[in-house]
Amino acid sequence: MKGNIIAGGVMSIHSKLDRWRNVSRFVVDRVSDYTQLVSIELAQTRVRLVREIIALVAVAVTGLFTLSFVCIALIATAWNTPYFLAVVWAIAAAWLIASIVALLIVRAQRPAQSFRVLKDELQADFETVSEALK
Repeated sequence: MKGNIIAGGVMSIHSKLDRWRNVSRFVVDRVSDYTQLVSIELAQTRVRLVREIIALVAVAVTGLFTLSFVCIALIATAWNTPYFLAVVWAIAAAWLIASIVALLIVRAQRPAQSFRVLKDELQADFETVSEALK
């Protein structure tokens, strides 16, 4: 009887060691996948970020030049009229409102999900390891 209990305990230890061995092999195999995935996602994020920055700078520069010339044209049109000060203040107020709206739009945007695929893979592997160790 006592021999069966000891044999059962040894078998239980062996099965746990086998599970841990299998899990450690799985984790070691996945580490190389993670490094490849990190480098791929880093490259994609870098390309996307550079493209977005270039586009935003181009839009900002051209938009500001256009709006500046429109504002100068409005002020020049109202130069020797009784509406000159009203036009100048209206332009200043419009720029202030545009700045506030732009700030609100930027703050309302969700941040980009960088490394989303890596996070998903890590979560799935964590769940797999958790299930294997039960």
